[in-house]
Amino acid sequence: MQRVLVLGGSGFVGRALVQRLVADGVETAVLARRAFPEAEVLGVRVFSGDICDLDFLTNSLAGYDTVIHLASKAGIWGDKNEYYQTNVSGTQNVIDACRANAISVLVYASTPGVVYQKDDLCGVNERTPYARNFLSDYARSKAIAEKMVLDANAEGLKTIALRPHLIWGPGDTDLIPRLLGQARCRQLKRVGDGHNLVDVTYIDNAVDAFVLAAKNLHGQATGAGKPYFISQGEPVNLWNWLNKFFRRLDIPIVEESISFHKAYLAGVVMEAFCTLSKRKKEPCMTRFLAVQLAKSHWFSIENANRDLGYFPKVSTGEGINTILQWVNKSQL
Repeated sequence: MQRVLVLGGSGFVGRALVQRLVADGVETAVLARRAFPEAEVLGVRVFSGDICDLDFLTNSLAGYDTVIHLASKAGIWGDKNEYYQTNVSGTQNVIDACRANAISVLVYASTPGVVYQKDDLCGVNERTPYARNFLSDYARSKAIAEKMVLDANAEGLKTIALRPHLIWGPGDTDLIPRLLGQARCRQLKRVGDGHNLVDVTYIDNAVDAFVLAAKNLHGQATGAGKPYFISQGEPVNLWNWLNKFFRRLDIPIVEESISFHKAYLAGVVMEAFCTLSKRKKEPCMTRFLAVQLAKSHWFSIENANRDLGYFPKVSTGEGINTILQWVNKSQL
């Protein structure tokens, strides 16, 4: 692994990954839709464009030996065609561009959401099948893309898919700021009975996983053609974990609650309304969000331990202390 191109490198995970690669002495470049001046300060080349543009992508990938694909349309609500165009058609372009440039390694950022349904998922591994009835177009499009990437695995192009769960840490521009804002305004309600366990992933550990995956494919390639769940390896009680976090920041804890059944039904109604009215703004509740907030979702990382040598280096407690310092310093 000598020359790495990070697709979607201007995002939360991408920025941390780029910093890690540069620190490791790896020649690194970034492809992003928007300007990324921080990367240029690090001496990182930046390609500004879209993975949906095959010609641009093919030209940009020339000369690299590794591609780490983080670019996607995320979120729990949005235009179905936009999810398909970016996450499915865009990923096919990435595969085609890798082949055209004889790139030997492709690491894909997937999501545990590809196996989400309405039930709890407790300690399951990668043998768990894709969902039969997807709860969002995001999850459906990511499942299609993940399968495409894994099916593309071959002697000339080795591929792997990582499924990190709820990545958090300093520099987060979405999850933590959103939670803090909702908690301060008392807009958060506990969904379900509050007993659900979920996996979380500290940012440094997520970055480690991507680096280890790329190195594995350049070496023994025991992970070639496979997906891997990535997490802290120890699930947390979601609502207790959030409330402990809020207490340490002197933010009101979440005390109000709503049953899973009511939240899920509200999601069905709100999704239908937004679809019929062609409203683009994300509804305050969806089926996917209800399941995410009320059900247990934690996964075995034994396969990542064995094949990739992935073991979380930063504990959940250490991560919390670090992010509290960051939140206070950033005045979020």
